[in-house]
Amino acid sequence: MLLFQHCKNKNKMYLFLVVLFFSINPSQQTNSLSLSFPLTSLSLSNDTTSKMLYTSQLFSTTKKPNNPQNKTPSYNYKFSFKYSMALIINLPIGTPPQTQPMVLDTGSQLSWIQCHKKQPPTASFDPSLSSTFSILPCTHPLCKPRIPDFTLPTSCDQNRLCHYSYFYADGTYAEGNLVREKFTFSRSVSTPPLILGCATESTDPRGILGMNLGRLSFAKQSKITKFSYCVPPRQTRPGFTPTGSFYLGNNPSSKGFKYVGMMTSSRQRMPNFDPLAYTIPMVGIRIAGKKLNISPAVFRADAGGSGQTMIDSGSEFTYLVSEAYDKVRAQVVRAVGPRLKKGYVYGGVADMCFDSVKAVEIGRLIGEMVFEFERGVEVVIPKERVLADVGGGVHCVGIGSSDKLGAASNIIGNFHQQNLWVEFDLVRRRVGFGKADCSRLVK
Repeated sequence: MLLFQHCKNKNKMYLFLVVLFFSINPSQQTNSLSLSFPLTSLSLSNDTTSKMLYTSQLFSTTKKPNNPQNKTPSYNYKFSFKYSMALIINLPIGTPPQTQPMVLDTGSQLSWIQCHKKQPPTASFDPSLSSTFSILPCTHPLCKPRIPDFTLPTSCDQNRLCHYSYFYADGTYAEGNLVREKFTFSRSVSTPPLILGCATESTDPRGILGMNLGRLSFAKQSKITKFSYCVPPRQTRPGFTPTGSFYLGNNPSSKGFKYVGMMTSSRQRMPNFDPLAYTIPMVGIRIAGKKLNISPAVFRADAGGSGQTMIDSGSEFTYLVSEAYDKVRAQVVRAVGPRLKKGYVYGGVADMCFDSVKAVEIGRLIGEMVFEFERGVEVVIPKERVLADVGGGVHCVGIGSSDKLGAASNIIGNFHQQNLWVEFDLVRRRVGFGKADCSRLVK
């Protein structure tokens, strides 16, 4: 079943695609991958509202045959990413490798790269320079959806090649061919050829690194056992780029992490449930030491799938369903109500906003915010980072209403993942958290 969710606000409408065709049963992985990369900060657009949430997923019902002869290499890499509205990482793709900037997105499946922008500031991938590049033909199963009333975002182009299209409701889009290509980390370490999108037309200068539980995600196709990232705190100093870290595989800091198990649904085809998301058991929220009167059931999927809590690196803000959002807003109003910017709604979804001249005082009055999970695991947001600078002399609490967004879920965005290791253990099906000074991790 294909679910479209729309949200209309002042200037934007967001489109969500969720398909409930298959369940994910991770196979046992044997590789011990550990690759490390820098994660750096880069502004995507002056219009931040259009980038508050990324949704770029490709879905298929056709099972990919297993090939036990494909030996998975042992990875141990660390990268850095850049952070603003999105987490940007530069990855080596092709043979020989070409470095490509990509948005790290745990909320989407298909990874895609730019294949048409030949000029700076973002030069795209040149397929003619890679000996391992190939395009999927129309005969590939991904171009043959089995569900007659479901339009897969792929088609057969005039050259009998597999074409994909992603059109975002805010006006951005990406389309091109589905291809196979390697990520080449060194002469001896590379992934097998992975299915990617090779965008020949797009409105964004960067690609997407899809990292959800879908079988076409980078995480699944490359058969990594785990990955993690550390988002540095935001900085507004001109010319300064805050840098964090991204690990593929084992993280040397993981001994200090606290874990919660991922949640799955036993129900089939729940209309508002995303089975490919990293769903975690949230149980409550505290503000300034006060536990809000919110039932833990608000953070769990109901019979229709509404209410699941997922952690998403591709979402900037955190979004809460109305039962939780209204309680948070009521507490903020009690603390600083007279200072609210009347009639102001950021992006059509966030209405706890203030004039920036009083941001420090307002953060102090609101106090520390804590997201509570099972097993005593907590994500703590200090009072200094409760408010987000949204530009125009305005600061807002970094939480939006998912009802106004048009979603039926709770989403923990990257704004509330600053100075925090977040690890996704795909074999043990758990998510780990660890405090860190992320901007000091990269030398």
